[in-house]
Amino acid sequence: MSKVCQYFFGAHSPWAYLGHERLVAMARRHGVRIEIKPCDLSNVFGVSGGLPLAKRAPQRQAYRLVELARWSEYLEIPLQPQPPFFPVSPELANKMIIAARIALGNDIALALAGAIMRGVWAEEKNIADEATLARIAGGCGLDGAVLLKSAATGIVQAEYERNTAEANAASVFGSPWYVLDGENFWGQDRLDFLERAMQK
Repeated sequence: MSKVCQYFFGAHSPWAYLGHERLVAMARRHGVRIEIKPCDLSNVFGVSGGLPLAKRAPQRQAYRLVELARWSEYLEIPLQPQPPFFPVSPELANKMIIAARIALGNDIALALAGAIMRGVWAEEKNIADEATLARIAGGCGLDGAVLLKSAATGIVQAEYERNTAEANAASVFGSPWYVLDGENFWGQDRLDFLERAMQK
């Protein structure tokens, strides 16, 4: 039986974007199945005591921009530290990813999540806009209209709430967050440690 890595994130997270493709490739190398779990980070912050970006101290906000630029250059992943459509509500995008997972499986949902995050951070797209999300899905070979309709269903809402409750139960306080064999890893800069755990 393959190992399972739970992957908690918000579709608007730049750190999830920077780690996403590396996580997917790493899991494939080691035969680990990813359970994709978009969750409501505003709820998670409310439980864990975290602050949304706009409420953080100015020095923290400034240093975040420095780190985003550093990681983008180091990983050679295109990223605009201050994209035009950010801050942005990730709720519809999160639910669309869940709808893709339910209908088409984890791999398709992972591909869609990567495209959505790339849309925010490299392509100046507004992921709170339905038409934009439909086009992003279409670029992945998916029917965006169908996924948007599914995203509005009670089944998807229930999974979104369940993901968020599971995140809180796992002591998640940021994005991305990975859980493997009960061990927590916070942030794309912990992927080396996660890979070592996958190798065990």
